Amino acid sequence: MYTLGVRREFIARHFLIGGDWGPENFPNSHHYTLELVLEGSDLDQHGYLVDIVDVEKHLDDIVGYYKEQMLNEKPEFAGLNPSIEHFARILATTLNERIKAKNITGLKVVLWEHANAWAAYRVERFAS
Repeated sequence: MYTLGVRREFIARHFLIGGDWGPENFPNSHHYTLELVLEGSDLDQHGYLVDIVDVEKHLDDIVGYYKEQMLNEKPEFAGLNPSIEHFARILATTLNERIKAKNITGLKVVLWEHANAWAAYRVERFAS
């Protein structure tokens, strides 16, 4: 199994809802590190699991969308607590829709909220 990883860092804002989480109930910023991990057992005709330039374009687009933004105001967080778990799932499913390489069988986002805390979400792809 081949694995390829790409990282991006960005700052975004949020506030948690639905419970008493002290300072997290008020608008605050996090310096996120998004780690995208792609898996597959076959390489393409060029010896690549995926075109890393294409992957980086999609990562840059999604990071640009969230960079310096208030997550609570984004439509994909409507009715959701903007937890790191929800954010990891939203990032993973969005990237899964955008990255079209046919030999990718798994895609995982590990989202670090700070040096000691992360959440991950994995999407399995099945051959069509």
